[in-house]
Amino acid sequence: MAVIDIALIVAHSVISGLLVLAVLLHSGKDAGLSGALGVGGGSSSFGGSSAVVEKNLDRITVVIAVLFFCTTIALSLRI
Repeated sequence: MAVIDIALIVAHSVISGLLVLAVLLHSGKDAGLSGALGVGGGSSSFGGSSAVVEKNLDRITVVIAVLFFCTTIALSLRI
């Protein structure tokens, strides 16, 4: 196994863990894990709404999902 293969496997593992965490943080029907962590709260200390937090969480999740897709393709082409 080359160093690049090991680096791709480690990166893929880290990214997959981050993707699971990002998906679990989304508020769903029952407010999910984000309600327990305070992500889905009504307002922040600066008076902002939770819609901004959800929008940013959506963006972060999409970026992580794209990275997961890229590492999956890279791993499949290396093997």
